[in-house]
Amino acid sequence: MRKPRDIDSELKMLADKARALRARKLVQLGELVTACGADTLPVEILAGALLQAGATKDAATLEAWRTAGERWFRGKARSTSAKRRGAAPIAGAAPPPGTGTGAA
Repeated sequence: MRKPRDIDSELKMLADKARALRARKLVQLGELVTACGADTLPVEILAGALLQAGATKDAATLEAWRTAGERWFRGKARSTSAKRRGAAPIAGAAPPPGTGTGAA
């Protein structure tokens, strides 16, 4: 005879895992804001910029932002791996700040 499943404990375990994933996501978003240097902005400006980005429907603007973000992440990965090897980071690897152009 099979052992019956403890559905309540499985649900609790899944709820705990979901809570941990939400907490991890919040921490990663905070780390991203800090890594981008956006933590120096007043909270109202940062919130306004994020609201504008969330409301933007223009595909060209969104693609430009996605491309800039991808370049930033690639430059960040390159400079991090160069630091691990003890080499100097690659000059000009990261895009200049304020690449979120196109939003009015």
